[in-house]
Formats: sequence, C-alpha cells, structure tokens
Amino acid sequence: MILLDGKKTANDIKLEIAAVVQKRKKEGKKTPHLAAVLVGTDGASMTYVNSKVKACQKVGFNSTLIDLPEDTTEEQLLHEIADLNKDKDIDGFIVQLPLPKQIDEQKVLMAVDPSKDVDGFHPVNVGKMTLDLPTFLPATPYGILELLERYKVETSGKNVVVIGRSHIVGRPMSILLSQKRNVGNATVTLAHSRTHNLKEITSQADIIVAALGIPEFLTGDMVKDGVTIIDVGITRVEDASKTRGYRLAGDVHFESVSKKAKFITPVPGGVGPMTIAMLLKNTLLACKNRDKK
Repeated sequence: MILLDGKKTANDIKLEIAAVVQKRKKEGKKTPHLAAVLVGTDGASMTYVNSKVKACQKVGFNSTLIDLPEDTTEEQLLHEIADLNKDKDIDGFIVQLPLPKQIDEQKVLMAVDPSKDVDGFHPVNVGKMTLDLPTFLPATPYGILELLERYKVETSGKNVVVIGRSHIVGRPMSILLSQKRNVGNATVTLAHSRTHNLKEITSQADIIVAALGIPEFLTGDMVKDGVTIIDVGITRVEDASKTRGYRLAGDVHFESVSKKAKFITPVPGGVGPMTIAMLLKNTLLACKNRDKK
C-alpha cells in the first residue's frame, strides 16, 4: 500500500511555483496577486482562508484578505466583487463558501470575472472545462489529477467510480477523468445517494473518488484488492479519547480499505493540501494570461 502524500506533493508544487515567481521578479514582471473574500466567522472557512494566505507568502505571491461581517448584505458583497474585478493588480480571487443564508451563492459566483475566477466555478470556466478548452480547473479535482499523475497511477481504460455529484468535486472529476488527457481516458461511473447496488459498483472499480461528505462511508468490503482510493471528505467526528474532543475522518474507513488498496490518500494530508497548491497554480496562470494582454 502506497500513501498518496498530498502534503509532500503540495510542497513540491509550491517550490516549483516559488521558483517561477522569483524568475518573474528578476525579469521585472508582475508578482501574482491572489485575493480572498471571507464573509462571517465559520471556523473551517477561516482556517482554510488563513492557510491560503500563508501559502501565498510561501511562494512569494501578494495576497489580500477581505474580511466581511456575518450580516453583510448581498448588495455589499457584489459591490466588493465588482471592485476586485476592476482592480488591475488582482490576478485572481476567491469567495469562500459557504456564504451566510441572506446571500445567493449562485448570484455571487456569476458576478466574478471569469478571467479572475481561480476557483474555476464560473459557468464560463465550467463550460470550457467540459469542452476540454484551456481554463481554470476547479482546485480539488485539479489537485487529484496532479496527485495521480505524480504517483504514476494509470487511469487510461480503467474503471473509475466517483461517489458524490457536487459541482465543486464530483461532477467535474467525472468529466476530467473521462477526457482525452494524460490523467484521463477512464470509463467513469458517477454514483450518489440515490444509486442502487452501490457496493456492487464500487467492488468492480479500479479507482474510487469518495466525495460525499459522510465519514467512513466506504468500507473494506466495498472495494477490490489493488484499488486506488482518493478520499476527498473531511469531517470532525466526536472522540472523547482526543484532547480536543474530536478526530478528523474522511469518507473512507481507512483501516479496512487500506488493507486492500494499492494507493490511498490519508485524511488529513491527502487531497486538502493539494487544493490550496492548485489554487496557487491557477493564480499563476491568471497572472501569465494578463501578461499577454
């Protein structure tokens, strides 16, 4: 069993990006600039945004954090987005989800300039991804592709099952792995909460991407020997034996599944760090695209 170490791979990518940024600075080119908009005080979102800011510092990017109160109106947030769209120094920005209930997430995502949408969520970028045109790939699926490529996991002709159909992970992942690309050319089944005979389907899979948000859902009796497992989930599970009162669990029951897997991502330290690394990669791409304008 080989651990797909997202933490180490993400650090490798950050070093590669840092070298490119250093070269750009020496050549007098623009320093990439990533902005993040955070609305409210959701603990997980704050942690995630802070790690993005730290990652920017590590690779030599400029970064801006726009921290808005929980009671921010939709109109106020749309005004902030309009300012970021116009700001020539900002190459890319993200609006951290989830947003408070008074704000329509779809309306906010639609308001982001597609050329600055480094999360890859705007319909223009989703459409380009679907048509296999150059664009910003959603950071988590992009990170999974990169992990599979760097560990030389063969996907061509393989039977892949993606569990979960979210617009952020499941659906784009199923599209990308079925496309003609280095990490692709797979036969993909997209499963979800309404799928019948799921165990029958997963037990035939060569690669499983678990992205449904239910802790330890995928168990050892649902997979075959030699399977590759990508665990996207991360949930706090109460655990009195831990000093902080909880442990972090993925969507995969690691203990039973790892006994059968050839490759498997750990939680934490698997997909999570890759998501941030690919966000940086998208921001660098946005900056390079602006060089051409």
